[in-house]
Amino acid sequence: MEQTTLKIEGMTCNHCKSAVKTALQELEGVSDVEVNLEEGTAHVSYDASSVSVSTMNEAVEEQGYDIK
Repeated sequence: MEQTTLKIEGMTCNHCKSAVKTALQELEGVSDVEVNLEEGTAHVSYDASSVSVSTMNEAVEEQGYDIK
């Protein structure tokens, strides 16, 4: 299992946090997601053979947030 931390701009409330978490959890290969609203980060555990960091970035951006 790999781990990465995505730095996300634009999250301002618990709805934002939930939208990001759900978008990442729906990706095949993602096993765990912890979103920190105050830090603007998402810590993700994933299977690198099933999902890439760039795919995770795209999923977050599709929700309307920017990746730093």
